[in-house]
Amino acid sequence: MHSTKNELLNEVADYYSEKLRVHGETPQGVDWNGPESQELRFEQLFQVIGEAEAFSVNDLGCGYGALYDSLQKYYKDFLYVGVDISQAMVEAARDRYRDFPRARFVLAAAPDQVADFSIASGIFNVRQGRSDDEWLGYVKDTLDTLDRFSRSGFAFNCLTSYSDAHKMRDYLYYANPGVLFDLCKTRYSRNVALLHDYDLYEFTILVRKKDHEKSGDFWLR
Repeated sequence: MHSTKNELLNEVADYYSEKLRVHGETPQGVDWNGPESQELRFEQLFQVIGEAEAFSVNDLGCGYGALYDSLQKYYKDFLYVGVDISQAMVEAARDRYRDFPRARFVLAAAPDQVADFSIASGIFNVRQGRSDDEWLGYVKDTLDTLDRFSRSGFAFNCLTSYSDAHKMRDYLYYANPGVLFDLCKTRYSRNVALLHDYDLYEFTILVRKKDHEKSGDFWLR
């Protein structure tokens, strides 16, 4: 990279802090179009959790904590840790959920504990002036973090390189879904799903790790 990872993360934090300042605790405040698309992408990400009855989850890039609200619609017994690099976001989330003892928020680039599942929604979209290669390096490094802090699996989404060309923006990163699927399949688990059929200009990848250590020679690093 031409600059340090800290500089890149500071750029991202500043971008989202400004979005929150302008739009408040809304989907627009974390750079989404509206509540309907936000809920739709959450539904894709939750497929990595499936029908688990009791679990813990790390939400990397949690923003003001909207994922926690959605989780409560589908699950009753879970512990949640939201992680964000924007101090403004973490402060907003802590205030929003101050009466929710099963939700905790930390200001950091990585979780402070391993959870059953980890989820990252929207954190790979806004590259601003970074090159494709530099941003892909950041994506790969972050996926390693998701893997390291997840026992049973993790999920993330990206804008897709199959987006309509006239709607693509220079400051956004459009990932090749095949490249990231191959990376996850060869590096993290044999049980990987690519979801690209839910009518948004993005895709979701689910990595299921449960029992991967029993899979013999496949799990070699």
